[in-house]
Amino acid sequence: MDLKGHRVLITGAGQGIGRACAEVFASRGADLVLLDKNPATLEELAGNLSGMGTRVVARVVDLTDLDRLGMEVEDVAQESLIDILVNNAGFDRPGTTAKIDIKDFEAVIGIHLTAPLLLIKLLLPGMRAAGWGRIINVSSIYGLIGGKGELAYSTVKAGVMGLTKSVAKEAGKEGVTVNAVLPGLTRTPTIEKFMADRFKESIIAETPLGRMAEPEEVAKVIAFLASDDASFLTSTCVPVSGGWGI
Repeated sequence: MDLKGHRVLITGAGQGIGRACAEVFASRGADLVLLDKNPATLEELAGNLSGMGTRVVARVVDLTDLDRLGMEVEDVAQESLIDILVNNAGFDRPGTTAKIDIKDFEAVIGIHLTAPLLLIKLLLPGMRAAGWGRIINVSSIYGLIGGKGELAYSTVKAGVMGLTKSVAKEAGKEGVTVNAVLPGLTRTPTIEKFMADRFKESIIAETPLGRMAEPEEVAKVIAFLASDDASFLTSTCVPVSGGWGI
């Protein structure tokens, strides 16, 4: 799964699955464009990877600022072709139907669907022209099964699967594959800090492998989908959940 000669853009690269993706892609020889809104974590990661010989461009950007996002991506894309896109960034605004705030719902849509769509619109033409490209979207098992109190998150993660399948049908004949991964419970800083132990324990009890995923385990599946070893996979939604929700 050598990725030398390829350039990957990863959103939400500062921590969790995004950080793990940056490290895995770097270990396989890819050049990196890393986007995150947290300058501290992003600069620390970029410094570490640059020190190991990886070519890294890091940009601090809030993906909800679509104008700024577009300018930043157009700028870095002028340097050389970005032929792999990993739409990973996201956040959660919990709530049931009765309690969800509409502004929160729209914010979740923006980060999980609107920003990825903009990035696809910006980068897909270059991939098509090159005759090779990979787009990997990070969805969630909640997109398949729904989640009580997770109305916005479950809804947009189902939407990510629809986006994946639609773009795959558009771009396949020009050598571009589009796939999604559906993580289950994963040991990210957000989960460790904000999810109550009783909820973690409940999910782990329903997971056949009996534990949560490490971010690297999800990242390695994403790297596989970006490689030529996955050359005949497109429009797939791959659960990486230890069997939970399947």
